Amino acid sequence: MAYDSSLLDDIHSVKATDVVRIQVYFIALYALYTIASALYVAFLGPLRKFPGPKLRALSRFPELLSLAQGNDASDQVALHAKYGPVVRVAPNKLSYAAGAQAHKDIYGHRKHGQPSIAKDPSFYVASPNGVHNLVSADDANHARQRKALSPAFADKTLKDLEPLLGHWMNKMKEKLQQKAEAGEKVDILKYFNCTTFDIMGDLAFSEDLHMLENGEYSAWVQAIFSSAKEMAKLRAFKMINWFTEWLVNTLLLNNPNAQLKRSQYWNDSKERADRRLASTPERPDLWTKIFEKSKVADGLTLDEYHSTASILMIAGTETTATALSGVMYYLLRHPQYLQALSQEIRSAHSTADDITMESLQHLKYLHAVLQEGLRIYPPLPSILPRIAPEGLVVCGQVVPQGTILGVSHLATYRSAEHFKNASEFRPERWLGEDVQYQDDHRDSFEPFAVGPRNCLGKSLAWHEMRLVLATAIFHFDFTLCEESFEWDEQKVYVFWEKKALWCKLTPVIRDA
Repeated sequence: MAYDSSLLDDIHSVKATDVVRIQVYFIALYALYTIASALYVAFLGPLRKFPGPKLRALSRFPELLSLAQGNDASDQVALHAKYGPVVRVAPNKLSYAAGAQAHKDIYGHRKHGQPSIAKDPSFYVASPNGVHNLVSADDANHARQRKALSPAFADKTLKDLEPLLGHWMNKMKEKLQQKAEAGEKVDILKYFNCTTFDIMGDLAFSEDLHMLENGEYSAWVQAIFSSAKEMAKLRAFKMINWFTEWLVNTLLLNNPNAQLKRSQYWNDSKERADRRLASTPERPDLWTKIFEKSKVADGLTLDEYHSTASILMIAGTETTATALSGVMYYLLRHPQYLQALSQEIRSAHSTADDITMESLQHLKYLHAVLQEGLRIYPPLPSILPRIAPEGLVVCGQVVPQGTILGVSHLATYRSAEHFKNASEFRPERWLGEDVQYQDDHRDSFEPFAVGPRNCLGKSLAWHEMRLVLATAIFHFDFTLCEESFEWDEQKVYVFWEKKALWCKLTPVIRDA
């Protein structure tokens, strides 16, 4: 039986056309579904009553673009200035700049029977060994780990560690002295970083990282700095949809080069932690007290020890150096405040040996300057996200279950609703003597967070900031170099993307 070849061609042509038509239909239906879903969520969904830009209600893309470009924190300031204390910054995300009540409702202690407010798992991830540390652990494990770590940060422990801190203050002074005598300009940010990392290396591992000695960041620390921006951008990209998440996880994060780069910091930290675990240092460090607690059943496991040691090198260093650099910059931009602080520090101490943790706690102007620096330049300026449980009420409004929410520190502290002259560096607002600042909402200022997950190392951070700043100002007069006049114009990738802070130093001459 003969077949008409042209008929067969027609049949094949029809089938091919049908396949294409079906594909087009599916694509069109998917596009319509996506658009309809976005419109529903934006205008009929549970967050429809919260103010914010319509485009941000329709899509996460504006927020993710802002994150990737390093503009998230500054955009939050602008959005809150326009829309008020609560802003819908994404289809399923709320940003708060509503003061003390927002801090309490989102991060504070929950009453008995109230569900906990979980951390956003897309932001808080486990360490490379798969174990969650104090920062990322769930409530139960966080409470257990915090109990084990708390003795290391108790006031008595910190007092015992004062000689160690004093050693590093002397080392910092010696290195700055060498630069000053040579007439060289100094990147004071680098020296603050080197100081805080050397201190934490000594506290956490009983090892000298030699950063102050060399005047340079170690490869280990460089890996920390270089990864922050990279990981922030990748996180923004992977949150676009399931495909970009797969792409980042499979092709970018799991390729050999990326794994090698990530393992550099982790392996170095783990090896240092293991050396400390196998040794008995001559003097106590942070782990001396922790090991005592870890001997009991609810102490840290070995994997948690590794994870904790790693996070201490970030949480206990970068943020402190950031705060110090911000304070120094604003002091240098406002010489009248630097002069007043210099007068207080130098008149209260005849010699460097007189500068102690206790003596500095009595300097009111020093504390005011540090508070103002943390307000106008918070080390973590953006949102630390949480997930709303059922029935959550924030600032008198019910927040739908599953909503991502958090307090924007920079937007809160730069808000005219909470602080007069909010965008200006004014230490006197904290002294309680100037009537124009008597209505400031000081209780909205929480740079170390509130509640059961507030910063465990808060006391150590305050002591370090006071000691470093007082030591530097006691010994040197500082002048800001012209190339750093606009130093505060920075992007944010979780942390501030800081530039070199160039200064000229002149040793203070004292009578013999």
